[in-house]
Amino acid sequence: MRDTTAHIPLEVTGYPEAEMAERTKGFLAEMSRRRTVREFDSKPIPKTVLDDLIRIAGSAPSGANKQPWTFCLVQDTEVKHKIREAAEKEEYENYHGRMAQRWLGDLKEFGTDHIKEFLDEAPCLIAVFKRIYDVDTYGSRNNNYYVNESVGIAVGMLLAGIQHAGLVAVTHTPSPMNFLAEVLERPENERAYLLIPVGYPKKDTRVPDLKRKALEEIRVDY
Repeated sequence: MRDTTAHIPLEVTGYPEAEMAERTKGFLAEMSRRRTVREFDSKPIPKTVLDDLIRIAGSAPSGANKQPWTFCLVQDTEVKHKIREAAEKEEYENYHGRMAQRWLGDLKEFGTDHIKEFLDEAPCLIAVFKRIYDVDTYGSRNNNYYVNESVGIAVGMLLAGIQHAGLVAVTHTPSPMNFLAEVLERPENERAYLLIPVGYPKKDTRVPDLKRKALEEIRVDY
């Protein structure tokens, strides 16, 4: 029999079917407006908003509740520029040799290159790190489980929170990303997972006219 001594009652709000459908459609409409943005206004984000965004990400499920993530909020101008310099160095190599021609062709419609002004312009960079293992107060290693899956879910919830707050973001993955741990002086048990510039969009920002796959293309019924 399962030990439930450490369990507490579930708190969940139930809705009538009509209200459930309405709430779901409303959230779908909000998330459908989410777009990758690379042009940021310099207006700072309130600290309380940033704190709650990280709390939203930290509420994600994780293997054995290990919560194997660290979210570094970078707002210092000099540190952001160091990250940009290191990222552009890697991106230059990507665009000038590492990436296959087909990959470069697929990126053409987006007009991206190795120059990443948004790393300076965005008021906040959220550097996401995955914790391969944790270290206790005695220096012993403690295993974490399903790390990639857990951090991926947390990032998804973070992006949803950013959209819900009326902010914009870009998921930036300069590969390799080892430089992030070096610039931010992260411990050995952490690995860079994703870099997310976040902020307000510049006035009159435009984005590609993309079409998402239809429901029938992504859902399979059995």
